[in-house]
Amino acid sequence: MSGVTRRAAVLAAALLAAALPLAAQTLPVQDATLQRIWALGMDSSTTWSLAQTLTDSIGPRLNGSPGHKAGNDWLVAMYRKWGIEARNEQYGTWRGWDRGVTHLDLVQPRVRSLEAMLLAWSAGTRGRNVEAGMVALPDGADSAAFRAWLPSVRGKFVLASMPQATCRADANIKEFATPELYEKITNERQAERTAWAERMRKTGLNTAAMHDAIAAAGARGILTSNWSNGWGVQKIFGTRVNEVPVVDVSCEDYGLLWRLTERNQGPVVRLRADARALGEVPVFNTIATIPGTEKPEEFVMLSAHFDSWDGSSGATDNATGTVTMLEAMRILREVYPRPKRTILVGHWGGEEQGLNGSRAFMADHPEIVSGLQALFNQDNGTGRVTTISMSGFVNAGGHFGRWLARIPTEIARHIDLSTPGNPPGGGSDMASVVCHGAPGFSLSSISWDYGTYTWHTNRDTFDKIVFDEIRNNATLTAMLAYLASEDPELVPRDRRIMPAGRDGQQSVWPSCPTPARASTESTR
Repeated sequence: MSGVTRRAAVLAAALLAAALPLAAQTLPVQDATLQRIWALGMDSSTTWSLAQTLTDSIGPRLNGSPGHKAGNDWLVAMYRKWGIEARNEQYGTWRGWDRGVTHLDLVQPRVRSLEAMLLAWSAGTRGRNVEAGMVALPDGADSAAFRAWLPSVRGKFVLASMPQATCRADANIKEFATPELYEKITNERQAERTAWAERMRKTGLNTAAMHDAIAAAGARGILTSNWSNGWGVQKIFGTRVNEVPVVDVSCEDYGLLWRLTERNQGPVVRLRADARALGEVPVFNTIATIPGTEKPEEFVMLSAHFDSWDGSSGATDNATGTVTMLEAMRILREVYPRPKRTILVGHWGGEEQGLNGSRAFMADHPEIVSGLQALFNQDNGTGRVTTISMSGFVNAGGHFGRWLARIPTEIARHIDLSTPGNPPGGGSDMASVVCHGAPGFSLSSISWDYGTYTWHTNRDTFDKIVFDEIRNNATLTAMLAYLASEDPELVPRDRRIMPAGRDGQQSVWPSCPTPARASTESTR
């Protein structure tokens, strides 16, 4: 914990102690609305059923896919069932695509079904099996050597990623190896990464351009492997190649294919990959609103991106944030149906392509930006909220201190305030309001190995959700929304003096990029 964060935590604790008598520092809190929020959020939660439907039945929500639109419609139906106004608001179009079955088999020199998945937006095999041998990206002398090699890929699958010497997680090696062996393996891994980066550099192309060149040269497909450094876990993203299939292969199986190819042992694979390109299709944010009664033109906003990558179910990125906001709105509609300020929620599309949904919404609704009391965003896994940064707003901490002082210590004791913090330049959707100078805050949660095991991976499934933590977060969010709505004062927008960057020059408050409203405009 940084010194600044420590001081903020002490401040919050002091405010807690000052605001509540000793007997009230555990439940029940001395506020009837907060008590009812607690009861509904912690004792009558619907988070399990909401998350199960979203991840198991609707499934992943790749931007521009039928799954995303089905999810948008489900959100609207749930809100209307609870008596909350809701709509799907189109903000642009995107490259439509629908995933089918991927099946990759090694058929020579022996038979093995391989763990593999077509990358998003890739071409499929057009309803047939494609069988071919393999070649590996060579370690050529320069870009001319790479161009001279390209004709050899015709009719072959190309192994285009670095193979791993071992797919054991670092923590496993460290636990069992001697210190000398651990250092040796670590050094070898780093040397392999450095050598591969040099191999790539000598092609004269970045990864996307290299894949384009391989496809144009007549390859049957491109096999990649984006290992997440954990047991059995792959990062699954997308591709811009639409002529041939691009497939991610598990770390273990990719290593097998590389070794067979490198040693000229005649490997042949058979691929069946089904996918439908749907052209440019409409994409939406889902917005739900509980109108304010006293200050309807001032807003408290809940925020979570709804889109996901589709290597798995999109459970912790970001069904957990979605369900947190859904549940918070359900609770608020029941216990606080006539808020002083308007409470609304944004379930954003296109976050994974550059915060496009939320950036477009803020550009289209300047009245919400100008009247914003606070936006609370959640987007980093299944853990309980432990840190709230003030996003560079130097006087926001007093408001959070007062709000947290009224929240039960069972929740508030986990939370550190980082003040003044720094304005987010990207990363998640709170940045879409902070760039306008409006108060947006990230409800940052504890890891649960999010980065390695569930963020953008083939293992981001329902079973990874920790529901005690999600109930905590939904209850916290509902309480914060209620307290922000009731607060007689607006959160100040005074900005910090920005610190120097790594180059020694003073950094500046982030500007608001123009959102991409079509896939042809994407820069990411």
